[in-house]
Amino acid sequence: MTAPDETRERQRDDQAGECEETEESAQGSGNGSGALELHAPGEVSERTPNAVDALEETAAPEAAPDAGDGGEATTPPAAHGRRRRPLRMSLIVVAAIAVVAAAGAATTGVLGDDGSGSAGDAPSAPPKTAEVQRTTLTRTESVDGNLGYGDATAVQAPAATKAGAGIITWVPGDGDTIERGGTAYKVAEQKVPLLYGSTPFYRPLVAGTEGRDVEILEKNLSALGYTGFTVDETYDAGTAEAVRDWQDDLGREETGTVQPSDAVVAPGARRVADVKATAGAPSNGPVLTWTGTERTVTVDLDVQYEDMVEKGTKATVTLPDDTTVKAEVTDVGTPTTPAQAGGSEDGGGQSGGDDKPTLPVELKVEDQKGLGRYQAAAVEISLKAETRKDVLVVPVNALVAQRGGGYAVEVVGADGEVKPRPVKVGMFADSMVEVSGAGITDGTVVGVPK
Repeated sequence: MTAPDETRERQRDDQAGECEETEESAQGSGNGSGALELHAPGEVSERTPNAVDALEETAAPEAAPDAGDGGEATTPPAAHGRRRRPLRMSLIVVAAIAVVAAAGAATTGVLGDDGSGSAGDAPSAPPKTAEVQRTTLTRTESVDGNLGYGDATAVQAPAATKAGAGIITWVPGDGDTIERGGTAYKVAEQKVPLLYGSTPFYRPLVAGTEGRDVEILEKNLSALGYTGFTVDETYDAGTAEAVRDWQDDLGREETGTVQPSDAVVAPGARRVADVKATAGAPSNGPVLTWTGTERTVTVDLDVQYEDMVEKGTKATVTLPDDTTVKAEVTDVGTPTTPAQAGGSEDGGGQSGGDDKPTLPVELKVEDQKGLGRYQAAAVEISLKAETRKDVLVVPVNALVAQRGGGYAVEVVGADGEVKPRPVKVGMFADSMVEVSGAGITDGTVVGVPK
C-alpha cells in the first residue's frame, strides 16, 4: 500500500501540472480569448477549479494584495460562491487592453497617419483638370440698347399757294411701307411721291438749274425707268423731258419743272409710324411720322466707352429670348446730356436725375429674319473692348490665391503629382484668364476645383 504522505504528494504534483497546462493555453491565445471555450450540447468543460485560479493569476498578476494584521499580504482562500468572478474580470481586462491598443494604433499612424503630418500635407489630386491653351482673348463690354425702327421723323405738307388747292384727300395707314415712287399722301387728289435722297427739294428745279438736288432728282428718275438724260448735277432739256413723262404718269400737269411740294425726299423706304392728319384737313402741318423699314438697335452709350465705337464696329445683340444676331455700327452721334435730349431738370423724363452725357449710337442688323417677330424690345449689346493675341490662358477658377498676395495654379505632372506654381495674370475674358510664369506652357495640365 502506498503511504498517505506519498498519496498526497502525488495529488499535489498532478494539480500543479494541470495549472501549468492552463497557463500555457491562456498565454498561447495572445488576446485572452482562450478564457472561453465552445462545447457541443451536453459536453462538459474539462477545466478544473485550479485551472480557473491559474487563469486569474495570469490575466491580473498585479491585483492588489489584502494586508493582514501584521502588514503582510495574504491570499484569501478561494470560495465556491466566487469561483466564476476571476473569469469575468479577465475578460474585462482583455477588452480594456484591446481599446488601449486601438487608441495606440490611431496615435502611432497604423490607421493612416504616422504622426509626422506628412500625409495631411500632401496635395490631393484635383477633381478636374484643364490644359493651358494658346489663343486670342477678347474682352467685351455689355451695354443696354433698344430694338426698333429708329427715330420717327415728321412729314410736313406745305401750305397751299392758291385757294382750294391745299386739302389733304388721302393718307396711308399706320405700319404701311412706302417705297420709291409710292404715294406718301395726296393733296387735292394729286399724288405726292416718295423719292430717295439726303437733300430735300427746297427750290424750283428748271432747265439750267445746277446742284445736288438736281442729281437726286435725276437718280430717282433713272431708278424709276425714265431715260434720255445723263445723271449729273445739271438740269438740261433731257432732264425736263423725263420730268414731263413722270408728271404724266402721276396725273399731274406736264410742266417740265419740279416744285418743292411735288415730292417728299427721304433716305430710303419708309414705314408709317403715326398718321397725324385726316382726309379733309388743310395741308399746312404735319401729315404723318415715319421711320425706316428695317429694325435697328439704338444705344445711349456712356461716354467712357466712346473709344470702343466707330462706323463699322462689329457687335453682338442678345434678344429677350437669348438668341443673338450680329450688328454693325452705322452712326455715332454727338455726346449729349439728358437735359439736351429732353429730360427734365427735376429728375423726370429719360434722365432719371442722372446728368451724365451719353453718346447716341445706331447699329444695323443685316439679318432681319434673325430678329424674329420683335418690333420693339430691350436688348443687350456686346462691344469688343480689348483683344490680346497669342496668349496663354486657363479657366478663371484654376487660379489659387496665395498667402501674401498673387496667384498660382496647381500643375499636375505625368505621374499625378500636384505642384503649385506662381503665375502672373493678365486680361480676363469669357471665364478665361491670361497667365504667364515659369513652367507654364501650351498644354500644361492644371487642376480645376469644382
